[in-house]
Amino acid sequence: MKEQYDFSRAERGKFFRPDVKLNLPVYLDDEVREFVSGIAEKRKTEVSQVVNELLRSDMRLVKVAQ
Repeated sequence: MKEQYDFSRAERGKFFRPDVKLNLPVYLDDEVREFVSGIAEKRKTEVSQVVNELLRSDMRLVKVAQ
């Protein structure tokens, strides 16, 4: 590494995009992944769709419980 860097011509926020949506990776435990994968296989759909449906169902339960 250099001892000193020249940032005099730097531009703050050059790559910042406020409207960008990030898809964060979610790591499932092996047991959960196998369970969800089995459901997705039976429904002939993607794992992410099954996970979203399960989470939405839990969200509805939480709202009812409040």
